[in-house]
Amino acid sequence: MSERSRVPLLLISGLSPGPGSQLADTLRAREPGTAVVHHDLRHICSGVVRRRLQLGARDQLSALELAHGCVSCTLREDLLPLLRRLSRMPEVERIVVRLDEAMEPEPVSWALHNVLVGDHPVIDDVDLEAVVTTVDRSTWLADATGEDTLEERGLRASPEDERTVAQVALAQVEFADLLVLTGSAADAWSDAKTGAVLDRVAPAAGRAELAGLEPAALRAAVPAAARRGEVTDMHGPLLTGEPPLIADCGIELLTFTARRPFHPDRLHDAIDVLLDGVVRTRGRAWVASQPDVAFWIESAGGGLGIGHAGPWLDSPDGPAWDEVSPERRTLASLRWDPEFGDRAQELVVLTHQTTPEEIETALRGALLTDAELAEGRAAWRHYPDPFGSWHEEPCDDTEISPERNDVSAQQRKDENR
Repeated sequence: MSERSRVPLLLISGLSPGPGSQLADTLRAREPGTAVVHHDLRHICSGVVRRRLQLGARDQLSALELAHGCVSCTLREDLLPLLRRLSRMPEVERIVVRLDEAMEPEPVSWALHNVLVGDHPVIDDVDLEAVVTTVDRSTWLADATGEDTLEERGLRASPEDERTVAQVALAQVEFADLLVLTGSAADAWSDAKTGAVLDRVAPAAGRAELAGLEPAALRAAVPAAARRGEVTDMHGPLLTGEPPLIADCGIELLTFTARRPFHPDRLHDAIDVLLDGVVRTRGRAWVASQPDVAFWIESAGGGLGIGHAGPWLDSPDGPAWDEVSPERRTLASLRWDPEFGDRAQELVVLTHQTTPEEIETALRGALLTDAELAEGRAAWRHYPDPFGSWHEEPCDDTEISPERNDVSAQQRKDENR
């Protein structure tokens, strides 16, 4: 399918269902030929997803029975094949997908670009115009800094879903090209603090108010340089856009860097500092006991995930330089060490009830001492390692066949604490 014939697609995410539904209804009412798709995951733990499809006078509710009951199954068995079918219907001029509250837009975008439905991905059929996230200012900051799990809110996206509300809230905002704001914070301080957090976690995203928002104004508010669904490299820059680097309403950014590895036991003891008074942590870590793999550390509110980000370029099984992104090659060249190559610590931490100095002190204390550094890699590999077990999603198909409508799941390997 040619570039010109691709059907425009808009993804809408957000923790509060009301604003997302209002925005989708507005787009459908103002622009004839708009198909709106929504999957309700509230009964997914029973293996059932309710799908609503609206197009013209058609308003169809369907109950889908899924084999495993997870977001990956929803993509595999329904959403991607449905998008292809809609893109080929002459009456469909554009598509709006309103994601369930528990869904993060990044895995959906990844699937659009990388999963084969038949012999090619769905991005060949649709043009992802923008990822829009609705933000209710009356609740978002509490959600983004809290400890509630999705299960406690009745929002799990699978029976094994252990994510926190904060993890979803921040992931939705960070991946957005446009934030559509609604509601009012309880007071001026809370409103200013919410804005300070959004300025730092999504500095490149456009802003628009939901009230009175028309389709043309929505599209005009999407920045020209928006990523439009492009999934970022875990080894790329950790800061996007130009976030303010000065403190505001107690919100501060810390960039932690170091050229020596963490001691696994001391890092395990120190890492809880990222759960106390911290809004967000994202970054790569080098752990002495596993020197050939980059760790990915990510916290949100009271939730923490630790996983593998693949081998370093200098690792024996590392990728070739021409196989990685230009951004990764540039970063590696700038920090290359004759002995340790591109291995390094690089974490970005956004604080709100603690200070960057406290975080810095705790993480510095987890690095190898001079004496431990002198012991060398052979000794490091024998350090007690509490980071040895990983979780993998059950759905690991790599492509969809026309008969089975299978879709690959983006594998997540993380230790949720």
